Amino acid sequence: MGSLNIKKRLRIMFFIMLLIFILLIIKVGWIQFIKGNEYKAMAIKQQHLDREISAKRGIIYDRNGEILAMSASTEMITINPNNIEESKKEQVAKKMSEILEIDYEKTLKKVKRNSSIEIISKKVEKEKSNILRQWLIENNIDTGINIDEDTKRYYPNNTLASQIIGFCGSDNQGLNGIEAYYDNILQGQKGSIGQKTDAKGKNLENEMELYEEAIEGKSIELTIDKNIQSIAEKYLEEACIDNECTDGGNVVIMNPKNGDILCMATYPSYNLNEPFKINNSDLENVWEQLSPEERNNNLQAMWRNKAIADTYEPGSTFKLVTASAALEEGMTDTDRAGEFSCSGGIEIAGVRIKCWRYYRPHGSQSLRDALMNSCNPVFIGIGQKIGVEKYYQYLEKFGFLKRTGIDIPGEAKSIFLAKEKVGPVELATISFGQRFEVTPIHMVTMLSTIANKGKYVKPRLVKTVIDPETGRREEKEPEYGDQVIKEETSEKILSMMESVVAEGTGKGSKVEGYHIGGKTGTSEDGVNTGKYVASFIGVAPIEDPEIVILVTLYNPTGEGGHQGGGVASPVSGNILSEVLPYLELQKEKEELADIKVPNLIGKTIRRSRRSIKRK
Repeated sequence: MGSLNIKKRLRIMFFIMLLIFILLIIKVGWIQFIKGNEYKAMAIKQQHLDREISAKRGIIYDRNGEILAMSASTEMITINPNNIEESKKEQVAKKMSEILEIDYEKTLKKVKRNSSIEIISKKVEKEKSNILRQWLIENNIDTGINIDEDTKRYYPNNTLASQIIGFCGSDNQGLNGIEAYYDNILQGQKGSIGQKTDAKGKNLENEMELYEEAIEGKSIELTIDKNIQSIAEKYLEEACIDNECTDGGNVVIMNPKNGDILCMATYPSYNLNEPFKINNSDLENVWEQLSPEERNNNLQAMWRNKAIADTYEPGSTFKLVTASAALEEGMTDTDRAGEFSCSGGIEIAGVRIKCWRYYRPHGSQSLRDALMNSCNPVFIGIGQKIGVEKYYQYLEKFGFLKRTGIDIPGEAKSIFLAKEKVGPVELATISFGQRFEVTPIHMVTMLSTIANKGKYVKPRLVKTVIDPETGRREEKEPEYGDQVIKEETSEKILSMMESVVAEGTGKGSKVEGYHIGGKTGTSEDGVNTGKYVASFIGVAPIEDPEIVILVTLYNPTGEGGHQGGGVASPVSGNILSEVLPYLELQKEKEELADIKVPNLIGKTIRRSRRSIKRK
C-alpha cells in the first residue's frame, strides 16, 4: 500500500510539473509572439528619453502686413532626476526656485522623484535661463538639467481685436478665436531631443543626443485692417461708456464686394497677453471668492465674440429684407405717393399692433417714406402680402436660416419659428424685425448681399496663408452664392437707405462729402426684460459700395435713451468720418455753378446717373 501511494504521489507531481511547464511555454509564446512587439516598443521607450521642442507658431498679420500675433523665443527647463547627484538635489531645487521664481517645495518634490523626466518651467525668458546656465557651470553640474528651445506667444497690440485673434495655452495650442480655428496651420510640427538611457533612466555614456528640428508653423494674413479696427474700437468704447451700455456692444465692417471683414470690434475687450485676467474691476475685487465654475463662466463671457456668438432681435434694420422681397416680387415700388397709410397701428388676426409713433400717425406714405419713418404698420402690411412661404424663401436666400460659415469658432444659429408654426401675427412681427433672433454677422452679410448688386457674398477673416520656408502665398478666394435679388432691386434699396440718412431716422450717420445709406433699429432684448438693443446698419458710398457697417449697442441706459437713431447712428457717423478718408474714397465734388437738375423721382441710381450725364 505504501509503494502505491508513493507512485500515485509521483504521478500527481509529474502531471503538476508538466502542467506548469506547459503553462510556462504558453506564457513565453504569448510574450514572444503575441505581445513581443508591444514589449519591445516599451523597452525602447524606456531606454530612450525624448524631450519635445516647441515649434514656433506662424505669425498673424493684418491685411497690410502689420503683426497682430507672433512667437518670441524662450526656453523650457526640464530635469532627469536620476541623473542629478543625490547630494546636490536640494541645492539644485533651491537655486532653480530662486532664479525661475517658482515654488521651492514643489520643485524639490520633482527633483527627488524616481522618474526619467520632469518639467520644471516653460516659457522661461532667456535672461533667466542664462543665469541658470552660468550657475550650473560654476557648480560643475553637467547632467540631469536640460535647457531646451521653447516659444511664447506675444500680442504687440495687447487688447486690439482680442475677440477675433484669440490666444494660446501653455502648450502653444490655440484656445480661442483665429488662434483656435487655424491652429493646425499655425502650430507647426514639434521637434525633439533624444537620449539613450539605462533601465533606471540614467544617461548612457558616449551616446550622442539625437536632435530633430521643429518645423515653424505657417503664417496667415487676416482681412482685418488694424487701423480701421482701432478707429472702430475707439468710438465703440466711447459710445458704450457714454450711453452706459450694461452689456457692451460691437461694430462690424465688411467689404460687400469680396466678403472681407475689415473690422470686428467688441466692447469690452481684454488683454491677449493676460487672457486669464478678468477685465471687470468689480469682478476683480471679488475674484478669489468666486467658485471655479463662476470664474470660468466670467472668463468665457469676456472672451466671447458677440458679433458671431450672440443673437439679438434686429428690429427695424430688418425692414430692408421685407422691402427687398416686396420690390423683387413687383408688389410695390419706391416712390408711389400715397400707396400706404399709417393710422397709428394695424389689426392682424384680432391683434392691434401699434406704430412706434402711434400718438402722431405718419399718414399717407410711399415705400421710401415708410423706410425713412421706420413705420411698422406699412411693413406689417407688406409682410402679409408677401406671405409666409415666400417670406421664408427670402430668409433662406439671404442666409438667415443657417450659419454664415465665417472662419472663426463659436458662430451661433439664428432663432426663427418653424415655417409651419408662423401665423399672421408671427409674420407681422417678423416683417418689422421682432420675435426672432439673428447674429450681427447675419445682418452684415444680408446688407453686403444687397450692396453687392444682389449677389450673396460669404464673410471671411483670413485671405492668405504664407509658408515661412518658401515664402509661397496661398490666396483664399472670395466665396459667392446665388443672386438673391436683381441689381435693379439692389439699387432701389440703396437709394431708399440714402434717404433714411439724408432725411430720416439715420441722420446721425451723415458724413460731409459722402453719400451714405443706412437704417436704424431698436428692439427689445428678450421679452419683458426692460432691456433694449440699439443698432444702425449702413453702407457707403452709395454710388459704388465699398463698406457695410453695423453698430450694435446692448442695453444703453444713459440719458441719450435707447433708440437706434439717437445712440447707434452717431457712432457709425464718427467711425465713417475717419474710415472713408482712410480708404481714400473720393468725396463728391461740389458744383459751384447753378445747374438744372432733371426729375429723378422713382428712378434707380443707375438710371439717374444716365439722366444727369445727358443733361
